Amino acid sequence: MTRKKVKRGVSKGLVFFIAFLMIVTTVFFFFFLYFKEKYKGSAVAYSRQLIKDLPSSGMDATLAKFFYRESEIAAIKNEVTIEVPKPQDNEDKGDGIEIHKLKGSTYQAIMMVVKNPEDLMVAVNPNLDSAGAGLSLDEYISLHDGIAGINAGGFEDSGGNGNGGQAWGIVISDGKLVSGRMDDFTSVIGINYNNMLVVGDMSARQALDWKVRDAVTFGPIFIDKFKVIFTEGRHPGLNPRTVIGQREDGAFLLLVIDGRQPVSYGSTYEDIISIMQSFNAMTAANLDGGNSTVMVYDGQTLNSTVSIYGARNLPTAFVVKKGK
Repeated sequence: MTRKKVKRGVSKGLVFFIAFLMIVTTVFFFFFLYFKEKYKGSAVAYSRQLIKDLPSSGMDATLAKFFYRESEIAAIKNEVTIEVPKPQDNEDKGDGIEIHKLKGSTYQAIMMVVKNPEDLMVAVNPNLDSAGAGLSLDEYISLHDGIAGINAGGFEDSGGNGNGGQAWGIVISDGKLVSGRMDDFTSVIGINYNNMLVVGDMSARQALDWKVRDAVTFGPIFIDKFKVIFTEGRHPGLNPRTVIGQREDGAFLLLVIDGRQPVSYGSTYEDIISIMQSFNAMTAANLDGGNSTVMVYDGQTLNSTVSIYGARNLPTAFVVKKGK
């Protein structure tokens, strides 16, 4: 009598279990490396800024505790580090404009010093508030026979698809209110007839009474009469920034900071204040940033913009006219 051979082997269930376990392990390992790089990775300044901005509870707070003890998180949150960036490269073509390239631990930036204050103006979308698209910064500069400029006030920008046709707050151009209402109270950033930067919360009527020639709406205000007045409020982390300031000698300070990029994550408000103080700003205020941040000089875009749609249509721009 012959015995039947019994086939022995690994069951299908065990194979599926091992395969499932390998997939789960691989996925877990991938996410572990991803979050380790995010919270405690090679980009040290970026990681530490994330920890500083970490909420007290929630998924991000839970994940960060895999890589830091609570005492370490508390220590990082309590750090006070104010960095004064050193200029890397300066340029002066003899046209009344200086270009300073700056680099901080989390950002790359460009400071434009406009020595002749009478050369700066606010250019406005001719079709403002009529749903007509605004112009690009290059177009505003060309329209006003300028040589340089930056983006200015905020605008309706749902989904990042705004066309610059509807400005935020008020817009004043050449002493006339061209957008907004007379008694709207808002954060105003403007230039008066003495070519001085005027910043503060006011109505359009007040701004006109105070002889403001050109103005847009945005904020916050950082420095006024050499005093840092921004001490608390919403801190939106590291982002691209556009800022305007003025020295006591009248020279305007136009600053753009790249952000949301591998080589430049962006800056905090504290970074901005530090930079503006290092350039002896008497007054300084925040302009529209993010995807709108752009600086053009002599036909060239100097910063690395992050808008996926290319050159943005803007409602307003600060334009540097060609010196006479």
